[in-house]
Amino acid sequence: MISALNRLVDLVEEHLTEELDMRGLAEGLGTTEYHLRRMFSSLAGMPLSEYVRRRRMTVAAADVVRAEDDLLSIAVRHGYGSTEAFGRAFRAVHGAGLSDVRRDGGPLRTQPKLRFHLTVEGSTPMDTRLVDRPAFRLVGHAARVPLIHQGVNPHIQRHIAALPQESHARLKALGDSEPSGLLQVTDDLDPDAPEGSELTYLHGVAVSRNTPTPDDLDAIEVEAGKWAVFSTAGPFPQALQTTWAATATEWFPSNPWRLRPGPSIVALLDFTDDHSAATCELWLPVEPA
Repeated sequence: MISALNRLVDLVEEHLTEELDMRGLAEGLGTTEYHLRRMFSSLAGMPLSEYVRRRRMTVAAADVVRAEDDLLSIAVRHGYGSTEAFGRAFRAVHGAGLSDVRRDGGPLRTQPKLRFHLTVEGSTPMDTRLVDRPAFRLVGHAARVPLIHQGVNPHIQRHIAALPQESHARLKALGDSEPSGLLQVTDDLDPDAPEGSELTYLHGVAVSRNTPTPDDLDAIEVEAGKWAVFSTAGPFPQALQTTWAATATEWFPSNPWRLRPGPSIVALLDFTDDHSAATCELWLPVEPA
């Protein structure tokens, strides 16, 4: 995976002014576009699309400062159909307009070329098991919320707090399949996973495909397949988020598995009385790499 990401970075440089065929690139690297984008954003700390935009504007800035060509020629050379569109992208990265940079030589914000390295630290114990599950259904109460990488997501908190107390007991009684217990489910997540992007959050339980689903509950159909299950315990949600990040930095680069499309599931197995700490399982859909 590390080798594939570094090759991807090289290909970005080779085709910086062109639209990238991500599906074709992923197939050439022996993986999937979904997994490649998810791993890139997790390890780079930014979506692939944002990295490409920053690199394009870093290279384009040199042309703007040199002033050897008019701005429209530079815009077209770097993949933009007009000076206006180029100028908006340029300002978004550098925080300054084209004419200002051409006149003053800056300010400029450079995006260096990335290089990925695998560092084996063992800083996060990875208590993992692989589970083969038939198709099942996730049912509960769903809402669209923005993605937040660190700390408590207040939008999810408000969604759960708005549910009547009896709905939790009702869901627990309905659940009849693994993952067991009340679940925190995220689905429809952009593979680039930029912070602030919308996703579907479902507070619910897992049921078999044959279990009748009440009409007033939302449902997510889950295909049969393998799951990597990561156990975590400690301060909530910090310990869970640390384990989630370590799947990208340590587990996937070290194991012959990759993410496949599907929901990510957190099973809340046990809470302290004040809910400051929890024992959880993180379920991620995987396939052989």
